[in-house]
Amino acid sequence: MRQAGKLLFFLSLIILAFSAICCTPRQSHDNDQLETTPDTIEVEPQEEIKKELTGEDIRLEKNIRYDKYLLDDEYPYKDTVRHFQWEKIREQIAVVENAMTERANWGVLSNYKNMNKEAPTVADFVRNEYKRVSDQFGVERYQSAPLYSVDGDTTLLRYGRDGWIVKLPDNDTTDMVKVQGVSFEGEFLVPKRYIISWGDSVRFDKVVAVDVTNQNISTLEKTDDTWQILSMTHATTGVHNPPYAQETPTGIFAVQEKKVKMFYTKDGSSELAGFAPYASRFTNGAYVHGVPTQYPNQGIIESSPTLGTIPRSHMCVRNASSHSKFVFDWATVKQSVVIVID
Repeated sequence: MRQAGKLLFFLSLIILAFSAICCTPRQSHDNDQLETTPDTIEVEPQEEIKKELTGEDIRLEKNIRYDKYLLDDEYPYKDTVRHFQWEKIREQIAVVENAMTERANWGVLSNYKNMNKEAPTVADFVRNEYKRVSDQFGVERYQSAPLYSVDGDTTLLRYGRDGWIVKLPDNDTTDMVKVQGVSFEGEFLVPKRYIISWGDSVRFDKVVAVDVTNQNISTLEKTDDTWQILSMTHATTGVHNPPYAQETPTGIFAVQEKKVKMFYTKDGSSELAGFAPYASRFTNGAYVHGVPTQYPNQGIIESSPTLGTIPRSHMCVRNASSHSKFVFDWATVKQSVVIVID
């Protein structure tokens, strides 16, 4: 009996010891760290990184509204084949789209016929075949805006074409305004008189695409996340022929004004020579317009066999008069871009 009591006593001790071990919380090797860590960890919100669009991100879809003189994506020209360069058009639309990802005040460089005063002479200028002062990028002083270094307002770096689109980061009220290029790269200071401010509500959702190599023109409009192709037809662009006729400059421009009739003069004189119908101006004296009518004729000419052949205009983009009317009625100032590719 005495032995049985001892056995029961030892069993009780073992059970008590086991219970104590099971009920004791396990210690963590990181106990010190856990004691100093708050129950809720606040994580700083990270700013979403927006992906910069490329041409591959721009979706095109045909939704033809103007079907007169409609061209295919590829079409014959003499003994060759011409085509619409959708890849290049996509790339330029992506530039515009990327600029619009952030809300900003929009503006356009403006100096049509030097109405805002001729820009000063840039230091490393050249004189081109038209005997005009030009910068190292080939932009003439005539009808352009001076672009100064942001480090000070005394160093003139280059010229900005009339019709180039800019963003205005600051609400400057000074005579020199900082601009961020959309049609060109970089930031510059520009005298206020060379800038037309369009505010922060502008959305560029209409594009006129001109191809100086293939001599064609198309129009596109953004609907939701797709750019609808509305027309595809022939065009005739500017020819390099000093001293009067000049190439249509490549780049991204804003539609600045429209005229039902754009009157033009005889070369080297102030005498009126005729008019071009349904003209939409995008840079300097360059318009998208219909077939010119020379005096003494008065009526509108619908088309010409020279459309879509070789460059032959003075800088403008000629197309069938009914197509230029389509562009005139559809392309609104401040919402439309003319993209000229080579």
